[in-house]
Amino acid sequence: MSDLGRKDFSTKAKEELTPDHSKSAAQRVKEGITDTTDRAAAGVNPDSNKSTTQEAFDKTRREKDHQTNDGPIDKVKNALGLDKH
Repeated sequence: MSDLGRKDFSTKAKEELTPDHSKSAAQRVKEGITDTTDRAAAGVNPDSNKSTTQEAFDKTRREKDHQTNDGPIDKVKNALGLDKH
């Protein structure tokens, strides 16, 4: 279960497991927007105020983002397929 105002873990898992090529453009846009909103909510709420599960997920995602150097704008572009040249 996710914290209040956050994207549910089961929704996140389903989105990750579904290949992008099988999603409609509207689905990819929606995921990009909800991911960005979820990241913003994660950034506003300090880890000390989060559930253990939410804190662990957010820390893992921050580390992954740091390794790939993808910011929220990049995530939306990727979701929309605008990152392809």
